Amino acid sequence: MIWYGLDLRWAYADLLPGIYRHTHCVHTAYDVLHDALLRFALSRNRDHIERPHAYLRTIVRSVLTNTHREAVRFVPLASDEIESSERNAASEPMPEQFLAPSPEQIADFQQRLQALQRIIDCLPQRCREVFWLFRIDGLPQTEIAARLGISLNMVERHIIRALVDLRAGRELLMN
Repeated sequence: MIWYGLDLRWAYADLLPGIYRHTHCVHTAYDVLHDALLRFALSRNRDHIERPHAYLRTIVRSVLTNTHREAVRFVPLASDEIESSERNAASEPMPEQFLAPSPEQIADFQQRLQALQRIIDCLPQRCREVFWLFRIDGLPQTEIAARLGISLNMVERHIIRALVDLRAGRELLMN
């Protein structure tokens, strides 16, 4: 079946399994393919494309990248993992103890965060500033160097120093 110059049988028989290998989820693979097909259909220069299958593959790569970036932003909670495994394995409702962290877990999280904050506060001012811009604000190292008027090498050194200090602090917390 040809649709806007694309063979849809090819898309579902050849392209979809490749998408599935990237996502490891049938539903996400279908979503990615359908998003790509919509983007293809809505593209302005669709009529002037010489190789529509190659163009669709490019769109799929873009949609996969966007899907991955979106998924990385969210960390599944323990209750989400338990809920999904229970949905697959059994039909019993989830116990309330898994819906929210216990007071002990919250206290542990707070203590760990306070310890990390103390480690960050002990860093030299410039090192702390570079670390904050890199890890919290998500700026690339070149932009941090330009913003602070320091070399790229110094930015890398500050980041490494902060990470080494945080790792040492984490090892102390684990013991």
